[in-house]
Amino acid sequence: MEIIKTDIVVIGGGPGGLAAAVTAARNGAKVLLAERNGYLGGQLGSGLPFLAFLDKKKRQVIGGIAQEFVDRLTQVEGTKGHAYCPFHLSTTMVHPFYSRIIAFQMVKEAGVKLLLHCELTDARVKDGKLKSVTLTGKGIHIEVEAKIFIDGTGDGDLGYMAGAEFGKGQEDSHVMQPPTLMFNLAGIHFDKFYDFIEAHPEELPYGLKMQNLREGYNADFFRNNSSFVFFGMQHLIRKLRDEGKCPIARDTIIFIRQPNPGEVAVNTIRILNFDGSDVHDLSNGEMEAHLQIPKLIQMFRDHVPGFEDCYLTSINSCIGVRESRRIMGKKMLDYHDCIEGRVPEDTIALCSYFLDIHNGKGDDTTGINIEEPFGIPYLCLVSKDISNLMMAGRDISVDPVTFGATRIMNVCMAVGQAAGTAAAMALSEDKLPEQVDIGGLREKLLEQKAILKM
Repeated sequence: MEIIKTDIVVIGGGPGGLAAAVTAARNGAKVLLAERNGYLGGQLGSGLPFLAFLDKKKRQVIGGIAQEFVDRLTQVEGTKGHAYCPFHLSTTMVHPFYSRIIAFQMVKEAGVKLLLHCELTDARVKDGKLKSVTLTGKGIHIEVEAKIFIDGTGDGDLGYMAGAEFGKGQEDSHVMQPPTLMFNLAGIHFDKFYDFIEAHPEELPYGLKMQNLREGYNADFFRNNSSFVFFGMQHLIRKLRDEGKCPIARDTIIFIRQPNPGEVAVNTIRILNFDGSDVHDLSNGEMEAHLQIPKLIQMFRDHVPGFEDCYLTSINSCIGVRESRRIMGKKMLDYHDCIEGRVPEDTIALCSYFLDIHNGKGDDTTGINIEEPFGIPYLCLVSKDISNLMMAGRDISVDPVTFGATRIMNVCMAVGQAAGTAAAMALSEDKLPEQVDIGGLREKLLEQKAILKM
């Protein structure tokens, strides 16, 4: 077996893991980043946008490496920047393939050692401390020894394999938010679509349990905004379902306008009663999600004005898991703190997105309003059970309601930046992650242009 020794290992190269690896390396650590796919960025390469860089008062609440990523996309015309949205607070379109290129650029510039096409297959723990992990790819097993390990898998795979306590799903039912498989359509006649929405305002989501919706989310908004996310068609979906013409078990359609002319990404596939940490559910979900796509395309062509000539241009490389494991940390962020907009002294990132909960059993979606940005405490990133394990991304220590907000990509990047910076600090000071001086960490994050207060 090949053996690699390094300072910090990051497992998972999605938004959180990418940010953690790059930031740790920039802060002087020797870093290895392992990713099971052949690209970096995770759902950044799917057509999903960044949401809620801004808050309800149109103030920017996330900076740092996430903003740097947007700036780099701007240079290649891969985004139009942050656009205010009455529903999502702000949307920031990202070109999926330039996102992958930029992720590679950042990793290479920082000097991160990269292992792609590798799965995490084992974790060795002694006396409550990770000693090594085993990565497997192309029939080769590689043991990686390190001082600090960062779980950027999203699903908490590393924490799970190390024996850390975790939570899954809502507290009452343990049901998890359903996944989606993103796919892109081109050939959209947007003017016809805007006219349809203007003539049918009932197709906007006013009837849903959405406290966050504000005035101005209408046809004129879509007409005058080239970076929009459309969320709606509740009435049309109900009618088509009654007629047996709707192939999905959900109540809304989501179209995300892309940087390319006449193109949208579709965030509408729905797989219910799904656990993204279960390989059997993943296998079945990938198949069923692909099989929903032709039926959805035909439904759009037949019933959505502006989509008569739409055609398929791409399908994301893997299903997008909304929710799975959350690793329990030294602290847990409670949704009451989010609703009250608390920003504690140990905050390492802000979040202003609403508590967005998709029902994993049916077709309902709930949104709980966030009036003021809330802070994510540092110790939500540090495992309570494994002393040298940190989390970066959606598997941080939050309750299942808070998870509805903290799972979005730019928040994952802000959290990853904090995890990477703290890991490098702990390494340089020969400390455990929980012993890092939080005041010093916050100073470093501010130097990196993170935003920690309004």
